[in-house]
Amino acid sequence: MPDAHTPTAAPGSTCPHCRRPVAHGVRECRFCGADLELRPRAGAPHGLRARVRDLRDAYAFITPNALGFLAFTLLPVLAALVLSFTDWDAVRPLTSWREVRALWVGGSHYADILGFHRDESGALKPNDERFWQYAYNTAFLMLGIPIGMVLSLLAALLLNQKLRGVVLFRTVFFLPSICAAVAVAMLWRWLYNPEFGLINDVLRALHLVTPGSGGLLNAPLEAVGLKQPGEPLKWLTHVSLAKPALILMGLWAAIGGQNCILYLAGLQGIPQEFYEAAEIDGAGWWHKLRYITWPMLAPTTFFILVMSIIYGFQSGFVGIHMLTRGGPAGATTNLLYYIYTEAFESFKMGRAAALSMILFVIVFSLTLLNWKFGRKGAEYA
Repeated sequence: MPDAHTPTAAPGSTCPHCRRPVAHGVRECRFCGADLELRPRAGAPHGLRARVRDLRDAYAFITPNALGFLAFTLLPVLAALVLSFTDWDAVRPLTSWREVRALWVGGSHYADILGFHRDESGALKPNDERFWQYAYNTAFLMLGIPIGMVLSLLAALLLNQKLRGVVLFRTVFFLPSICAAVAVAMLWRWLYNPEFGLINDVLRALHLVTPGSGGLLNAPLEAVGLKQPGEPLKWLTHVSLAKPALILMGLWAAIGGQNCILYLAGLQGIPQEFYEAAEIDGAGWWHKLRYITWPMLAPTTFFILVMSIIYGFQSGFVGIHMLTRGGPAGATTNLLYYIYTEAFESFKMGRAAALSMILFVIVFSLTLLNWKFGRKGAEYA
């Protein structure tokens, strides 16, 4: 029986394809199989009043978000751009453009940060050596991004198994991501304590690294300068150990975090028929991972990479501030923490704004490069 709500061919009508008569209420021609349902005609174009109403509704939906973007993103960025050309100290109030013009220094901040000069011996040296050192620290700390992506993928592969209590394991893995950053930093500060920290206690119990003699790794660590004789490992006060310590803390929090959730969602979106067909052809777990799982996760990997790079330039402040305060000797100060110290410790707000603009250009340029050259590899048939 035809559906009462679907219009069908009228009595005495003919099939538009074979031109043969069809019976009343028939949806399909019994001669050629053509569809006989009567499609509704396309509606007439909206009038001016209807178009105005549609535009009004659309703007009503986007106005709250647009106002928030204008007030909390666009205007602060423009204000920072203007301040980057001034010598404002964050103390004197700026109430008029006359006061802004009185503090105007042009592009001297950018020249001082990015420029170079020759010393007495003729060697070329940067005007601001700290900026380049902290840029290196930022790049070094971002080495944890590919490691974290690999570990997040492995965690997602494990959490994608059909096991009893897998939901509980997913919750436990995600817990570090929802914990307060200050609390996590305080926890790792205790773990890294050289006297009673859990990490040194475990190394001491396994006779790997001991304050005295007898540790299996004592001699190699002392030979490369990572440990002083008769002293425990000083994770947060040693120049060569402080940055790996921060990377390790970030990996612990990131393994089961948002990247793992994204990979898990991508894994659950892969059709199981692909794996079944591969098993019929005799493919093992490695071949399925290489030729099915990894290519199908390419868009997810590309998104995670782009967002991780952006986040890598804009994160790490809490861990650095709570664990090392940028030390020792600036070994853990990244560009974000450098902006903070210039603005709120040295009260050089104009210089801090210039650093912010430079960081913005770096992040924006790298994002464009990733989007231009990395998007092709993220596409699959």
